[in-house]
Amino acid sequence: MQIIQSIRDKGAPITIVAISLALIAFILMDARQDGGGPSATDSIGKINGTAIEQTVFSKKVTALEIQEEQQTGQRPTGSRSAQIREQVWNQVVAENIFYAEAAKLGIDFTSKELDNILKSSDPSNPLMQDKSMVDPGTGKLDMTKVSQALSNIKKMKGEQWEMVNSQIIEPQKLASVSTKYFALLNASAYYPAWMEEKDTKENKSFATFSYVQIPYQTISDSAIKITDAEIEKYVQKNKDLFKQEAGRMISYVAFSQLPGSADSARTMAAVATLKSEFENETNTRTFLARNASSIEFDTNYVPRSKINSIAIDSITRLPVGAVYGPYLDNKNYVLAKYLGSKTLPDSVQAKHILIATVNSQTGEPVLDDSTAKKRADSIYNAVNAGANFAFLALQYSSDGSKEKGGDLGTFAYGTMVPEFNKFCFEKPVGSRGVVKTQFGYHIIEVMNQKGSSPAYKIGFLAKEIFTSEETINKASNEAIKLSAEKDAKKLEAYIQKNGLQKITAPILIKENDAQIGQLQDARQLVRWVFEAKQGDVSDPMPVGDQFVVAMVDKVYEEGTQDVQTARPLAENAVREEKKAAEIIKALGANPTLETAAAKYAKEILTAGQDSSVTFKSQIINAVGNEPKLIGAIFNKANLNKVAAPIAGKAGVFVFKVNSISEKAIDPNEDKAQMRIQQTTALRNSAVSNWFEGLRKKATIKDNRSKFF
Repeated sequence: MQIIQSIRDKGAPITIVAISLALIAFILMDARQDGGGPSATDSIGKINGTAIEQTVFSKKVTALEIQEEQQTGQRPTGSRSAQIREQVWNQVVAENIFYAEAAKLGIDFTSKELDNILKSSDPSNPLMQDKSMVDPGTGKLDMTKVSQALSNIKKMKGEQWEMVNSQIIEPQKLASVSTKYFALLNASAYYPAWMEEKDTKENKSFATFSYVQIPYQTISDSAIKITDAEIEKYVQKNKDLFKQEAGRMISYVAFSQLPGSADSARTMAAVATLKSEFENETNTRTFLARNASSIEFDTNYVPRSKINSIAIDSITRLPVGAVYGPYLDNKNYVLAKYLGSKTLPDSVQAKHILIATVNSQTGEPVLDDSTAKKRADSIYNAVNAGANFAFLALQYSSDGSKEKGGDLGTFAYGTMVPEFNKFCFEKPVGSRGVVKTQFGYHIIEVMNQKGSSPAYKIGFLAKEIFTSEETINKASNEAIKLSAEKDAKKLEAYIQKNGLQKITAPILIKENDAQIGQLQDARQLVRWVFEAKQGDVSDPMPVGDQFVVAMVDKVYEEGTQDVQTARPLAENAVREEKKAAEIIKALGANPTLETAAAKYAKEILTAGQDSSVTFKSQIINAVGNEPKLIGAIFNKANLNKVAAPIAGKAGVFVFKVNSISEKAIDPNEDKAQMRIQQTTALRNSAVSNWFEGLRKKATIKDNRSKFF
């Protein structure tokens, strides 16, 4: 488990020390929480009145960032950091809502439970994933080591505690409370006999009916005028359909700070002036270092497949010592000096004994260089004198391969660090030697080599094309001129006159967003947007490699949509309501199927002869999804008579229910099995929908934008 490995790497005596302190901290948690809560100034939000302390939130974020850094080797920044904050916020919201609900039911997680979990030899115990804590003979936790570790619990501090708490303690708590909560939830699902009878009756009942359908297209859209007042009335009747979150819509113009043609030409000329000197220079490494090449010189012969250059074919056709270029490769102008070639194996099998000078995980020194060199030389001499390599590896090597006699298996070029790589690929099979690397001294033996491919030694003098101050100033000045046009009409006129490209943000911007369309790392701009008013124009803002001038086009407040926003969705519904009213009015009082068919030149149709129309039907053949019509058909008051017209989804229906019958009972129907299936369905529905309901009910105040 990565957190356990991380703690070991940072020099904790043994992993259980960290866990034990977390356990003690958990036991004392209630005492610590009895103190004053976070003040209004450092609260990052509130969930059902419970304040979320900014420092606690930030520690959770930091723990995830450290975890990602360990996995990828890179600390998250910008938009990725914002994604992690969003992930943590959603987690905090979910946990607060969930734990509060669980507490109402008397569900908790005790220190005794945690103690039992961490001392058990169950595979789910995170400590069981640390082999150093497991007795290899029994496969269970070594309680002697556990007891020994408990005496050192005070040594754990800071980041280690945060990581252990967030990645081990909290998940155990969540798993335990969840198991209990969902057990109750599952037990609460019950399918009573009366519901079974109702469902059975509704499933067995089927109807036949005759109808005339008058589609809404009978009246042209242009004949129906929709006023703002009608839209507003519809929205107020259907508020749930027109809820909106707080957000902003903006448009912006971006002025690039990327290098221009003048910057490119300047860099190319500077590189070209060095070509003659590069050709005549005998010490390639010194020349490249002196001229600050952005590509480090590799003194090894490198297989062609490992050389990342678009000009490799041209370079390798040169005579030794010749220089190719300058040529453009990605963001660099490059001169390439061809220094020779040789044939190397495609893969190598080797074994080694590492006498480490530093801890490979922490970087801390473990042995001085002189002592390590002497020890390595002694082991090398012993091996050459016939000593068993595997035995010496097991006894002296600091590398994990010692368990296999130092055997590293077969590896491709570039897998190992350069010095190690050079020895293994450039020495013949059977070669032994002592090689120094960043980790210490290696006694290496080349065991086998497979395949062969040409490899080349090339010196690359590369200069990145940087943006000049002139280019930056030009972009800045253009942005300043645009931002001076604070009136929307004048701004638009300036954009058109100067041939600038205005971009409209594709989606609604939320207060905690860090990205706007293609604009990455845009938190500064987002914060301005939410401080500004509709129609405001920003000063130039640096966003990535651009200066951005933005205008707030529309402000959306949390609540119900206004008429302008709601119209695209509401207009068609209102139009169909008005069409339905006109059609029903035109049909007159008590229309028959015949009069309705004659008035609108439609056929009288019949449905349900195949017993397909039941109360739970989703679709009526040749009609579609019409729930209002289904409901009216199974109203016994409408049997054997023409009912009042129904305004459905696809038109107005005049209909007559001809019969309502029941299908014969299937003698093979297993009611007990049906009850099990329905109970299972209820449980699944409860489990999948429980949190959505709780979150909708919760009062959540999000203040993150004030801190990030």
